[in-house]
Amino acid sequence: MKKDIFIKHRKTFIKKMEDRSFALFYSGEAPHKTTDQRYPFTIDRNFYYLTGLERERFILVMAKAKDKSRTLLFIEEPSDYATKWLGDRMTKDEASRLSGIDESDIHFVEAFRKTLHAKIMSDSRKAVISLPENVYLDLYRYEATKKALALKQFSDVLSDYPELNLKNANTLLSRMRMVKSPEEIKEIMHAVRYTKSGIEAIWQNAKPGINERQLDALFEYTIRLRGSEGVGFDTIVAAGENATVLHYVSNDQPVGADDLVLLDLGALSGVYSADVSRTFPASGTFTERQRAIYEVILSVNKKTIEKVKPGINVSELNAFAKEELGKGLIDLGIIEDKKDVSDYYYHSVSHYLGLDVHDVGTYQTPLEPGMVITVEPGLYIKDEKIGIRIEDDVLVTEDGHKNLTEAIIKEADAIEGFMS
Repeated sequence: MKKDIFIKHRKTFIKKMEDRSFALFYSGEAPHKTTDQRYPFTIDRNFYYLTGLERERFILVMAKAKDKSRTLLFIEEPSDYATKWLGDRMTKDEASRLSGIDESDIHFVEAFRKTLHAKIMSDSRKAVISLPENVYLDLYRYEATKKALALKQFSDVLSDYPELNLKNANTLLSRMRMVKSPEEIKEIMHAVRYTKSGIEAIWQNAKPGINERQLDALFEYTIRLRGSEGVGFDTIVAAGENATVLHYVSNDQPVGADDLVLLDLGALSGVYSADVSRTFPASGTFTERQRAIYEVILSVNKKTIEKVKPGINVSELNAFAKEELGKGLIDLGIIEDKKDVSDYYYHSVSHYLGLDVHDVGTYQTPLEPGMVITVEPGLYIKDEKIGIRIEDDVLVTEDGHKNLTEAIIKEADAIEGFMS
């Protein structure tokens, strides 16, 4: 995306900061895997949202006091050694062109603490703003019992300046990221198109006896061949009873002749992800029972999408889907009382989608134009070895909604026709 997008994101964030404050963001680094191997690097999504950069060990500083603000970026210094072993390092000029941060405000990470003191945390003539009282860090906890990573990453800063008040940058950024710009929506739509090609490749090659891992590999091969950066999350290819496990990711079992196969997958476009679920018969033809259950879920999927509009809450969508699925389960003879629906449907019908597949944002906020959510009703009937989920990506518009995944077929007859 163009640098103007990231400049706009930074200006909006700075405007939301309290006066006499600065914020620190770390781009992240690949964790150690084994001996001299590391896991693939994934950019910190908030850092990307504010800079458009996807490099390890970079630091972003944004400072504000009264009517003045300043942005500083710290990058790794290029060296002959690093270039020979790891490839070209990003230069100051390149970082400036991609992020829109003035080259004179880009420094090397080795000078971070010294520069932070001279330009931000001192009353000297070199300081770019009045002495700050607050520091914003990303205090997101990936587990309730785990400390936020930023507390470790910037522990030296907190130790050097204990007089600073700690503020949560993630609270501000989560609210910003909930509403997507037209440019972000285009990226998600690109990701959807890649995902469509991968699903269709699976349908063209699926057959009884094939292993789930082969379909998993085929999906990633196809989307990368089309230009995608890869998968946005661990692909689920779950045949038969495996599909009744919500987050089944082993993908290592053979597909039976009578199995339904549940796909939950999404390709990347840049850093933005799609998230689509489709369920199909390995044989190419639904049995009468499979079709009956499938049609219940498909109906709920369509009805729930129709309810998406500004002002409605995700909890309302989930309550509606749960009610409709309960009616369907009674009609199918699976339950007698709608209170038992939770035995067969045990997740929410929607989540936000964007830079993360389960994107940030509060579910207490009514939907607004520009938000992108999933709609994914499902039923998981272990006794019948049937798990079905049908998931679409839906954009909230001024007057309702737009189904971004509408072109990925989901009618039972259409799937059978495609596979034949």
